[in-house]
Amino acid sequence: MAIKKLVLDDFFEEEEFTLIGIHSNLEDFRLAYLINKQLEIHLYRKTEDIKSDNLAAHYSIFEWIDQDQDTVWNLVSNTCKIEMQQQPNSVDSLFGDGKTTKTYHLLPEYKRVNYLLKIESELDDDEQKLILNTIQEIKQVVMAHFIDANQLKSKENLIFN
Repeated sequence: MAIKKLVLDDFFEEEEFTLIGIHSNLEDFRLAYLINKQLEIHLYRKTEDIKSDNLAAHYSIFEWIDQDQDTVWNLVSNTCKIEMQQQPNSVDSLFGDGKTTKTYHLLPEYKRVNYLLKIESELDDDEQKLILNTIQEIKQVVMAHFIDANQLKSKENLIFN
């Protein structure tokens, strides 16, 4: 009897997306507003934050689904700061308020990136560069750059649905 093997890799395609890291000290809603204004898109805050599986971390997410271009845009915070109660015997705090702040990152490989802009579409190089240059024109953005998603160890954190 012949044995047949079914390889599931043939059925799942890699999702095409562009990932841009944004360095800015702006609040998430203010950055979303400025990106909307510059790129003439319509990012809106989703009601549910992205929640980390094993941590209490929550990351804000803005989304816009462009039906005309069949494109999904997501602006996500890469940083979450959580204030935690210290152990009673701990002397880490100078003023002894008993609280510490712990910082978590959606993409730990890019700890200095404040926000991630994920564009799910097959954009050509010229379109990608135009979007990046337009974001860099926002004076409150310190720096913006492409991130190669194939090099990420925590690529699964970019699945938002």
